[in-house]
Amino acid sequence: MADPQVVILAVILILGSLGVLMLGHMLAPVLASAVLAYLLEGLVGFLQRHKIPRLLAVIIVFLTFTAALLFLLFGLMPLIWQQIRQLIQELPSMISWAQRELLQLPERFPGFMSEQQVIALSNALRSELTFLGQRILSLSVASVRSFFTILVYIFLMPLLVFFFLKDKNRIVDWVASFLPEERGMATEVWHEVDLQIGNYVRGKCWEIIIVWSSSFLTFMLLDLQYAILVSLFVGLSVLIPYFGAIFMVLPVASIAFFQWGWSTHFAYVVGAYIMLQILDGNVLVALLFSEAVDLHPVAIIVAVLVFGGTLGFWGVFFAIPLATLVQAIIRAWARNRKRQKEELAKQNPQAQEA
Repeated sequence: MADPQVVILAVILILGSLGVLMLGHMLAPVLASAVLAYLLEGLVGFLQRHKIPRLLAVIIVFLTFTAALLFLLFGLMPLIWQQIRQLIQELPSMISWAQRELLQLPERFPGFMSEQQVIALSNALRSELTFLGQRILSLSVASVRSFFTILVYIFLMPLLVFFFLKDKNRIVDWVASFLPEERGMATEVWHEVDLQIGNYVRGKCWEIIIVWSSSFLTFMLLDLQYAILVSLFVGLSVLIPYFGAIFMVLPVASIAFFQWGWSTHFAYVVGAYIMLQILDGNVLVALLFSEAVDLHPVAIIVAVLVFGGTLGFWGVFFAIPLATLVQAIIRAWARNRKRQKEELAKQNPQAQEA
């Protein structure tokens, strides 16, 4: 801590973390708009590199973003909500069908499962599903109560995104005016994090879109029920490295099993899902993230476990960006110590010879 660069970096990190933790709930639309503007900045920069003025590039990107948002709200969300309602309506019949199938297990496998175990499993399944239905109902009531807040977010966030993009340089200069002038180490960390996280987040957005669309086409061709809803969650599951693909196996297999039972259609759906995950993990990820994040798979799993256990869902969601930040800090610290040793060696040649 005797190094001023380390102290400045530590203070910036602590103040930034405290600001997000203490004011994150109140400033949620501002933070979300800043993240969206950060994502869209890549498209603005791409247009600028093709000789398009920044203001015109911002307008083009913002109009495209607005059109995509309107399609999501008025074109896609009604279909998703319709499938959610259909799934909730058919849930009792699914439970009854599952109970009938479970009661036949002692006859099929008398040496592995007894009737008492089946009854206990059936009761546990019913209680869990009842609790899940109550949670969905409470979320629906809460969503009705916060309807006006959602409307405010819908109109406020696009406005904030536009001004973040339009006045990016002014905002960055204003924030930098509050920082110390001697902040070389913090600037070095920011440049590395900006490069790594920017590439990662933009690549992850493309991965979600590609996995979502490909899984929707696959499930639709296989005539799987709730194809839009299931494919949406399959696409979003890529946000959680490794674990997301494992967690989504059960919903996909359950819906296919309720629809067809033990049949070739069930095998086709499960096999298609596994094939999609293999292609995503071995082909798509290699194409999108070849230079994005230089993290070992073990480091990614550790980051998901540590940040998920500490910060919950958002810790899992931001595990790789946070791990990238930690890696950038460690690298900058090591480079700073190396520079200090080299300067000390130049000032004291005798020590360098020793």
